Amino acid sequence: MSTKHVNHLANEKSPYLLQHAHNPIDWYPWGEEAFVKAREEDKPIFFSCGYSTCHWCHVH
Repeated sequence: MSTKHVNHLANEKSPYLLQHAHNPIDWYPWGEEAFVKAREEDKPIFFSCGYSTCHWCHVH
């Protein structure tokens, strides 16, 4: 039985963030938790401005 990957976006309210909650990337919502992890691991923060397309735009 396979388990679908869940990242830190799974409990967000935003439809945009929720559509990425099962990406195999450990995404975090914008906030202190993300900043702390980036500092601890000495890694940059990648910011998404919320671009999304409708279903029909990306299925064809």
